[in-house]
Amino acid sequence: MLTLEDCIALSELNEDEIAAISEHEHIPEIVAAEYGNYLLHRPDGVPVLKRIILEDIAAAEQRGDLKHALQLRLVLRHFVRSHRDLRAAGN
Repeated sequence: MLTLEDCIALSELNEDEIAAISEHEHIPEIVAAEYGNYLLHRPDGVPVLKRIILEDIAAAEQRGDLKHALQLRLVLRHFVRSHRDLRAAGN
């Protein structure tokens, strides 16, 4: 049986990136790990995931949760740096 930690390890995303997907899509983290991995392998996946995190940042700022918005900005920075190779390849 796979655990959440197993799914995160297989997803090519980190826990914070998966949490951002989970928050945006209102789905459990284990489903967000699968969805995020699926998106990473689509040609438009990296921009879609970037947009998800940007929308989470905007939502946090709208509700005045500046600490969470800052945390999400760090998640976005890590995501962009970690997945440069996929962006360059057109994925």
